[in-house]
Amino acid sequence: MNNLEYTPALITLLLSTLLSSLLWILAFLSSKRKPDPEKISTYECGFDPFESARLPFSVKFFLVGILFMLFDIEISFIFPWCLSIKNNSLNSIINMLLFLLILTLGFTYEWVSGGLNWE
Repeated sequence: MNNLEYTPALITLLLSTLLSSLLWILAFLSSKRKPDPEKISTYECGFDPFESARLPFSVKFFLVGILFMLFDIEISFIFPWCLSIKNNSLNSIINMLLFLLILTLGFTYEWVSGGLNWE
């Protein structure tokens, strides 16, 4: 194996590391380190905040985020499978239907148990 075939990759790695390090150092040296009142103030649509910005938020927002992630990942599995539907075997179709069944059962359980109620 010839070591010269790795030379362009090593040069690219070296140059990108040097450039990113140089930009990081320049940004660090040129930044203001002293916080002013505008930087540390809370911003809420151009108005002063009505309450403290450090209040804990409802767990319901976390639940909505988790459910969004779950179904977003589901779509990332289903989309490529649908694009290759003509080449899929019966085993692949059964596995995808089982996957969808498990997700549907999980969503139904979440709905019936009241996890989606906003009250």
